[in-house]
Amino acid sequence: MMCASAPLIAQTLNSPDAALSTPDAPVPANDEEIGFAADQLEYDNNTDVVTATGNVQMLREGNRLRADKVVWHRQTGQVEASGNVSVIDAEGNIAYGDQLEVTDTLKDGIVQNMLIVLQQGGRLAAEKGNRTNGVYYLDHAVYSACKVEDSEGCPKEPTWQIKAVKVIYNPDRQRVTYRGARIEIFGLPLIPLPGLSHPVGDQGGTGLLVPSLRYDRVNGAEMSLPYYVKLAPNSDLTITPHVYSDALPMLQGNYRALHGKGAYQITGYATYGSRIPANAAVAPDSQRDFRGYFDASGKFQLDPEWSISSSIRVASDRTFMRRYDISREDRLRSTIQAERIGEDSYFSIAGWAAQTLRTNDIQGQVPVALPVIDYRLRLADPVLGGRIQLQANSLAITRTEGQDTQRAFAGFQWDLRKLTGMGQEITFTTYLRGDVYHTDETDLTRTVIYRGDEGWHARGIAAAAVDVRWPFIGEAFGGTQRITPRVQIVASPHLANMKVPNEDSRSVDLDDSNLFALNRFSGYDRFEDSTRITYGFEYQVDRKDLSLDAVVGQSYRLNSRSTILPEGTGLASRTSDIVGRTTVRYKDFIALTHRYRVDKDNLAVRRNEIDATVGTKKTYVMAGYLRLNRNASSDIEDLRDREEIRLGGRLQVTRFISVFGSTVINLTGQKEDPLTSADGYEPVRHRLGVAYQDDCLELGVTWRRDYQATGDARRGNSFLLRLAFRNLGI
Repeated sequence: MMCASAPLIAQTLNSPDAALSTPDAPVPANDEEIGFAADQLEYDNNTDVVTATGNVQMLREGNRLRADKVVWHRQTGQVEASGNVSVIDAEGNIAYGDQLEVTDTLKDGIVQNMLIVLQQGGRLAAEKGNRTNGVYYLDHAVYSACKVEDSEGCPKEPTWQIKAVKVIYNPDRQRVTYRGARIEIFGLPLIPLPGLSHPVGDQGGTGLLVPSLRYDRVNGAEMSLPYYVKLAPNSDLTITPHVYSDALPMLQGNYRALHGKGAYQITGYATYGSRIPANAAVAPDSQRDFRGYFDASGKFQLDPEWSISSSIRVASDRTFMRRYDISREDRLRSTIQAERIGEDSYFSIAGWAAQTLRTNDIQGQVPVALPVIDYRLRLADPVLGGRIQLQANSLAITRTEGQDTQRAFAGFQWDLRKLTGMGQEITFTTYLRGDVYHTDETDLTRTVIYRGDEGWHARGIAAAAVDVRWPFIGEAFGGTQRITPRVQIVASPHLANMKVPNEDSRSVDLDDSNLFALNRFSGYDRFEDSTRITYGFEYQVDRKDLSLDAVVGQSYRLNSRSTILPEGTGLASRTSDIVGRTTVRYKDFIALTHRYRVDKDNLAVRRNEIDATVGTKKTYVMAGYLRLNRNASSDIEDLRDREEIRLGGRLQVTRFISVFGSTVINLTGQKEDPLTSADGYEPVRHRLGVAYQDDCLELGVTWRRDYQATGDARRGNSFLLRLAFRNLGI
């Protein structure tokens, strides 16, 4: 293989042609002895000098030396080595050089044209270097953790390297310190680094991290410079000041700790700046106040079964997170939970609270749940066979400006699965539950069907179900085909659903995931009280590189009594809408999922959802489309209609360079939602960027435009510069 001429520094950072072989010298019995081997030895009795030539190898105190020629002055202890010199110290670092002068301990000495290949990763090269008490001192040196050979094994310029007048490497501390340093990227000297010091390998150490640069319309130009403090092997602290051209500075801190039974982290942001209310139509007079965000979370595994976890998330106001681009969530949830998971049992006692960041929400109407208790026990049925699950659950919800609810129930479920001689799979289910509710201040709940009646109420639930599946499997289309008709019958008597409040079952929508569920409501507060038959079929075909999986079905309610399921859910009439899902996969190149709901009367598409990915891991296109046309009452806020499209993709232009982008467009108009102010084509967010990434450098520029404004989180453009030196160890 012929390699083109390479830059001098790349040749310097490359290993010599002669690899360091495993020494054949005998291992010394103690640190005072020297293991010695060579092709030829000459000894001068008058001067007490040993001259060894040809594959010379010396061992002492864990240090190993190899060279073409070694002259050992026994009286002074001086060792002179030349020709393909290489030394391995006790830490595993390899030092190469043209000439070496070292003591017979093989620890201290001077090397000309020195190259050190670090055990923890990275290379140091210098015109001259010496080692004293195990510490390397290099003159006019360069360090890089990048590859210095291309895919064909030819020398190449490292992507980045640090050049310095003086470099000190301490193997005990695993740290490199520079004087007069500057960093070069793609051979261009870009950034001076006075006082630079960093650890080698992936252990990390105290020091400055890579700064980040960005620009947006609200805060102007931003520079953040993280400072990392390694407090202990199991804990660290990162302090990041954020400096803006159009806003006061902000300070960010993150503390992490890992212990034998768990880990936790604490993150905080703090600034003193102007604040605009989330629902302000115009900017008010400038008013400065403390603003910030606090986030702490952790989990501890006390023993194999018991664990404790918690999280606290709170912001000073509703627009802080968006203004400083920390998060675009619309609520912050804080939780605490103690959990026991046994082989056949589960117990949890928890609590949670949420801070709303939505513009029009009233914080006093957001619930606080404490306690939330759930216990489940699985048992084998000793009489009929099958499995029994017992459950006990309680919940207390409190609002400072809204309805309060307390709930407790105990439940029993029995499932028995049988296979017939003809191949049918039959599952029998029995479900019994007793509920107790108490609620007050129901008039503070705006939606009437969610209120329930004030005071104490009890409710009994009973349901029985038979689910029959009959799979037919055979060869087809060059693969395996499976067609599975499915029929389910569920019977449940009329329940006093409307007498109890609805806290956890408000979002109900018929789809393929709950078509055959015992209860199509998402929570416990509502239970589908009807006798119904659900029918459909599943289809699956698998070839070597292609698979197709589909399900479609519908349900029919046998009794004619009125239902508690509201219009727009697909379940309000005796005959439900038709729902289905189709998933197609071709190798790892194409993945397509289509979910739909079709009106059983006029075949109007009430739900149309498509998620598709085409391409490889490096070059791909993602597309998502959702249209909800439920035709529901506008009084029910959980069933609002919408339409949107999401597009994203990445194009790998070269081996290391890629272009990426994404967009979200709100297609909702008054046809879908009469209460919306959108015009049917309203961009939400665009993003476009270019990135470079190889084995040791990540460099990228991203442009983003937001079209929605909330308070002082205004719409506009943002630019982010990302620069990360991989394997730098800081």
